[in-house]
Amino acid sequence: MNALTNDLAILLPELILAVSGLVLLLWGALRGDKDAGTVSFLAVVAMAVAAYVMLAGDETATAFHGAFVVDGFARFAKVLILLGSALTLVITPAYAERAKLAHFEFPVLVLFATLGMMLMVSAASFIALYMGLELQSLSLYVLASFNRDSVKSNEAGLKYFVLGALSSGMLLYGISLIYGFTGSTEFLAVAHVIKTGGISIGLIFGLVFLIAGLVFKISAVPFHMWTPDVYEGAPTPVTAFFAMAPKVAAMTLLLRALLSSFPDAIHQWQQVIILISGLSMVLGAFAAIGQTNIKRLMAYSSIGHMGFALLGLAAGTAMGVKGVLIYMAIYLVTNAGVWVVVMAMARDGQSVESISDLAGLSRTRPGLAFAMAALMISLAGIPPLAGFWAKFYVFVAAIEAHLYTLSVIGVLSSVVGAYYYWRIVKVMYFDDPAPAFDAGLAKLPGLVLAGASLFTIFFIVGGAPLIAAAGHAAATLVP
Repeated sequence: MNALTNDLAILLPELILAVSGLVLLLWGALRGDKDAGTVSFLAVVAMAVAAYVMLAGDETATAFHGAFVVDGFARFAKVLILLGSALTLVITPAYAERAKLAHFEFPVLVLFATLGMMLMVSAASFIALYMGLELQSLSLYVLASFNRDSVKSNEAGLKYFVLGALSSGMLLYGISLIYGFTGSTEFLAVAHVIKTGGISIGLIFGLVFLIAGLVFKISAVPFHMWTPDVYEGAPTPVTAFFAMAPKVAAMTLLLRALLSSFPDAIHQWQQVIILISGLSMVLGAFAAIGQTNIKRLMAYSSIGHMGFALLGLAAGTAMGVKGVLIYMAIYLVTNAGVWVVVMAMARDGQSVESISDLAGLSRTRPGLAFAMAALMISLAGIPPLAGFWAKFYVFVAAIEAHLYTLSVIGVLSSVVGAYYYWRIVKVMYFDDPAPAFDAGLAKLPGLVLAGASLFTIFFIVGGAPLIAAAGHAAATLVP
């Protein structure tokens, strides 16, 4: 009994989310959609309480016979996940009211998806990994098709479900091969077997299938095919959610799964990560150029950014992990601001998504245009904005690991990618004005946009705490 109590105490933040989700689901079922705003507010409160409880401790602990681990790396990732999920719920209500999507199920599904993500990044065994991944995925499948009256939304949900099921099958097959050739599903036990006996050809096959299943979740090449259609078809708040918390969870899970389980097989999996990183950066840079829909452009942007983040993983060092964590934190905050602007794109109560709809925004909504320009320039990696420092740290890690060719590909891709980010700035500031958008932002989305813009602009003078926290988190994963 004492062991169970201790295990539950270690996973108390996850328990808070689980119980809150069940209570809010019951509340919503009884009260209906009229209390959707209250359910959303309480979901954010639950996330804040979970974050407070989690940050109250700083020691490393394991639960349920080592299936879950809570350390500095997990805490850093969970803070980003909770932040991304909470920001999604904060910026959504105004759009949901306009699009008649203010249903209580949305915050509940986000809450359960967040629970799955938190379990994922604490997983220390492949069984726990799969359990958390599926809890997240099942919620995301429903969210993608949340607008039941939209053919595009239903199509997005179906595509994501079918391809997600395929990736889950590949992941499970990889886990079964790893178990068959090592006799364990525990990360540390697998690492010990490889250290003492080397890595067999069967284990390499298992490793490749494992990577394929996990890379699908970050939408990196060649498992990116779902991203543009799902980003465009899903309701915009769902797309915003997809672009933030799940990306952080999947990337940090990939870091832990490879660096904890296969530290002595780095030369085997490093080649795969290098290939995926290079292809993602190149595809993200070139495929976005011809896009006219802002949501599809952001989809290809996300593919490219995941390629840049993978530079740090390809390095396989503590510096590389630190770079990935900094990158994902900056990427999350920047995207929060971008999606506030995308949700504000509406005329006569109808959402618009074409890049041309931003024409002349600097004259009709100068504040919105300035914030969007700062965020776009940051995503392009132009100094001294935050996006430059995100790329700086992963490039430094890659160069220190002698990945010179991959670094050159990254720099060239970044130059090409800058074109479509600057094109949006050009449209907003130099094209003839399109009809003005509807009335200004609601208070909370406006604060999120202002905060994201200030974070992006002043990161160079205020980013030290984030960099230090990322370094500490990386040191707990790669001593």
